[in-house]
Amino acid sequence: MAHQRVALWAAEPDLDDDINDADVDIPIPMPSSTNELYDDPNLQLDEGSLQAMQQHIAQQAAFAQIPDVVKRFIVHFHQAVLDNNLQEITVAYESGWTRLTEKYYAKTEWPEAETIAPLVNDDQIFLILYRELYYRHVYSRLQPNVDDRFHSYENSCELFNYLLNSDGPVPLSLPANWLWDIIDEFIYQFQSFALFRSRPASKTDDELTMLGSEGGASAWSSYSVLNVLYSLIQKSRANEWLKARAEGKSDEEIEEIVGEYGTKPLYRMLGYFSIIGLLRVHVLLGDFTLALKVMENVGLGQKAPFTAPTAVHVSTAYHAGICYFMLRRIPDAARVFTGVLNWVMRARQYHTRSYQYDQINKTADRMYALLALCHVLAPTRLDDNVMNIVRERYGDQIGRMGRGEEGLSTFEELFLYACPKFICANSPPYDDPAALASMLIPPTPTSPSSQNPNVVLGDPTQRHLRAASSHFVSLTPVSSLKSLLKLYTSLDAQKLTGFLDTSGAGVDEEEVLSWMMVMKNAGRCVGRVNTGGAAANGEKDNDEGSRPSESLLGGEWMSISDLNFVIDQNMVHIAESTVGRRYAGWFIRNSEHAARVLDGIKASPLPPRTAPAQVQKKSVDGPKGEGAPRTTGQKVAWGGVKVA
Repeated sequence: MAHQRVALWAAEPDLDDDINDADVDIPIPMPSSTNELYDDPNLQLDEGSLQAMQQHIAQQAAFAQIPDVVKRFIVHFHQAVLDNNLQEITVAYESGWTRLTEKYYAKTEWPEAETIAPLVNDDQIFLILYRELYYRHVYSRLQPNVDDRFHSYENSCELFNYLLNSDGPVPLSLPANWLWDIIDEFIYQFQSFALFRSRPASKTDDELTMLGSEGGASAWSSYSVLNVLYSLIQKSRANEWLKARAEGKSDEEIEEIVGEYGTKPLYRMLGYFSIIGLLRVHVLLGDFTLALKVMENVGLGQKAPFTAPTAVHVSTAYHAGICYFMLRRIPDAARVFTGVLNWVMRARQYHTRSYQYDQINKTADRMYALLALCHVLAPTRLDDNVMNIVRERYGDQIGRMGRGEEGLSTFEELFLYACPKFICANSPPYDDPAALASMLIPPTPTSPSSQNPNVVLGDPTQRHLRAASSHFVSLTPVSSLKSLLKLYTSLDAQKLTGFLDTSGAGVDEEEVLSWMMVMKNAGRCVGRVNTGGAAANGEKDNDEGSRPSESLLGGEWMSISDLNFVIDQNMVHIAESTVGRRYAGWFIRNSEHAARVLDGIKASPLPPRTAPAQVQKKSVDGPKGEGAPRTTGQKVAWGGVKVA
């Protein structure tokens, strides 16, 4: 019955004052014979002892400032972790921590781990988990300083060393949401530190010294982050487990394959989430091919091998779509975005109270922006519900980008908003002051690539922006050429040149021919979706979307344009293919709308009946015939009477 009781810290807000009035009797270790210690005139304290005593007094003062409800929450949280009570841990993690943060620590740090250590009997494992939450709060709500960045890395190393280097699987059970957040936050802090160290011009002398030290060079390095993720995958044998499940092996065979670590839910989920984390890390580093390759055994379906958090599906689709977009496989990117956005729209009503709700919405908004870019680069027929939202939010931007080079600034603005903040694997040479100083030379006419404090050295995001922008600029003649060719079935090349030379710039036939070759090339690409199937229209052709057995990098050349042409000497022959309207989707959407309207009418109260006095008297005095209203029977939902 212990798991059914309501924790004191999870009580209603009006009970918090009563809880705060209670005393939490937690023994704080005090130095013995304190009075004699201070009264001895011959006692001499060294500097280390004095600092330790001052630190102890400061911790006592900080401990006294902690509200009692927070102390009770920490004690309860610690006991739930000791008991491996997943239900209590989940409630404390998703509800209690968030609620107390909003009430007491919205603009300040939680108490440090050393301060709350007496509450948990100095349990080092719980303190590591507490620090993970502590630094995540600092990164999300506050501005981390350089010490926070290094200490969060040290705590992450302690956590993963405990999980990977213990003698056998550790006796720890954590909910899937927390395990995913551990991996996700680990990668986010790595990305944040990489962006922080890439701006040497804005660093203070102390920060330059710390970054140039041996520890600063190894902290949050790409090698260490990749090593952790690959070690978790190898320890849990996550890829072997996914392959065995795909091959339909029995549970006994799977347990023999994955070993003692892979059978534990903690390691199994960490290994699976590490694969998703590798996808994100390789995307941030700009290796889009390798990012998709590590996902071969996972696939891009909506069904996970266990109940994974919603944020896992959203993050997977977002970063896989970025990979396809940067590899110029626009239809595949649009299909991935459309599938997950459809799923998010259906599941959104169930996640409005989730602590991940805001992050999921932000990622979904970025995918809508990327889908607008996909529609401009390679217009294809997608799901109507999703495209209606895209046109509602980014209709003006799509119109501007459709006008050619005039829309380049709009394209760049949308790309910078929607893409992740790419990072560089290598840091500036902080350990070599001479080389670092040469990178910070003031601008000269011969050295225009000067640095200012807000410019990142060799910003990877700008490199990817230039690559995407060059692709957009190369396709600028396509829209006007395509709209013109749709008016004809055959057209003389010279006449076509005259139509396109509206500005009198002297466009010749060779230039028009090059534009037509660009249009021909833009209408074909390598893709995994079929042109005639449901997948091409943004619908899944099976329950799982993409089967894990299908290669994410595989595909074949296919046509994505509804307009084709051939050139016979000086004549251009045009053929346009039309796709029939999908009536099933139209009827389903309108039927759902009619059902919602009818439900609204039934739920709304009827106005009070106001009949004239004569009519009321006649109805009372007159005989009850067949035309008289029935006053007996069962009442229906909207206030009438249902005939029995």
